[in-house]
Amino acid sequence: MTYAIMYLEINLISVILVGIIRYKTNGISKMVAQRNFGMAIDSEMVFFLSDTLYVMMVEGVLPKNKGLMLLAKEFYFFSTALMCFFWFIYFEYMQESEFVKSRKRVLKSSVLVWAVWILLCINIFNGMLFYVDAEGVYHRGPLFITLYLLSYVYVFFTCIRAFIGIFQKDKIGKRKLLILLALFPVAPAGAGILQFKYPYLPLACAALSIVTLIMYLNWLDEMISIDPLTKLNNRKQLSYQYNQWINNSDDSMEKYLVIIDANKFKSINDTYGHIEGDAALIRIADALRIACKGLSRRASITRFGGDEFVILLSADDESEVIKLKTVIAIKLKELNDAARAPYELTVSVGIAKADKKTPLKTLIDNADKKLYEAKKKLRY
Repeated sequence: MTYAIMYLEINLISVILVGIIRYKTNGISKMVAQRNFGMAIDSEMVFFLSDTLYVMMVEGVLPKNKGLMLLAKEFYFFSTALMCFFWFIYFEYMQESEFVKSRKRVLKSSVLVWAVWILLCINIFNGMLFYVDAEGVYHRGPLFITLYLLSYVYVFFTCIRAFIGIFQKDKIGKRKLLILLALFPVAPAGAGILQFKYPYLPLACAALSIVTLIMYLNWLDEMISIDPLTKLNNRKQLSYQYNQWINNSDDSMEKYLVIIDANKFKSINDTYGHIEGDAALIRIADALRIACKGLSRRASITRFGGDEFVILLSADDESEVIKLKTVIAIKLKELNDAARAPYELTVSVGIAKADKKTPLKTLIDNADKKLYEAKKKLRY
């Protein structure tokens, strides 16, 4: 009975935790990605509840009923397949995969879920996957492993893609998210393997609820502080970053604010459309990230608004900042050439030196004046 109570407590806490997350996310975003996030959580809750119901009957907390025990297991494995499918679709949206842009492809990819459903229906009559005997004892059938293979292929596939993406230059802006996606299945898979070997260990529900919480917190962090297009800091985050940077960085280093503005950006939008304009902004953001990786100190990059970006950095002297300006231009040209863009993509740069007495607004104004001078020289 002590074991049953512990199992019940762990699973109920898991249900409450993901239930709160589901409630908090409901209606916040109409994005298709978030709808799949919500459906993955709904499937998790069915998974948790069916698992709990089954164990309570096995342990005698609830009366044993062969039919109900079998039904609980049927729901358990079908909700597993649904959960893996919806996480797969959500991850693909997060990776901005071409795959999810086709509704037909998404529907076709659900074939494994339907395969699990058909197998579970057949299983009721022949027990090829699992069965409950007359005494209420659960047994695995000869094809039991098929359930896991069909379900887990979804998460395995998208996580491998995320892992590969970590090392791709064109996905540098998504690297933090890709690492999170690639690591997502580690805890649930480890818990699942242990629970596969020791069926009564209450690990799967706890592991799933924890990783769901991590994904939710990551989503909240992006909503609050990240520009959705470029995945850089947004303007709201800049003020916080500036205060942290100016007060906590090494006083022996000089501090600079660099403002970057795309040249002739309006003509890109007017000639090639706003989708191509967005692609150009993403390339600028990626060029800034790549260029800042070569600095001796970590820099903070922000999309200030429109086609303007801000970098906060510490340097030994201004020559390091001038060098950064050159590297940005080189990397941007490389990325633009690799994308085979039908236009030239360049930026103008303004630099202002900071100190603890300089308000952020003043520093931006000073850098903006330098930026205007640079544009004037180029006749932009």
